[in-house]
Amino acid sequence: MVQTSHFNQILEMIDRLSLDEQEDLINIVRQRQIERRREEIAANIAQAHQEYQQGKLFRGTVDDVIAKLNQ
Repeated sequence: MVQTSHFNQILEMIDRLSLDEQEDLINIVRQRQIERRREEIAANIAQAHQEYQQGKLFRGTVDDVIAKLNQ
């Protein structure tokens, strides 16, 4: 309940901003989301690379994967 109240307070504060300020805020939030997603993707790639180096990942064509699953 506290989180919903806090969220509503934030929305009310945003409503008090001018349209230009709201647009700037939207752009800032979007850029932060993009950067956060890039960081997640980079971390996933690093983890997959490490797992591949350790032999934990299978690499092959779709046919290879199907053949492996049928074994």
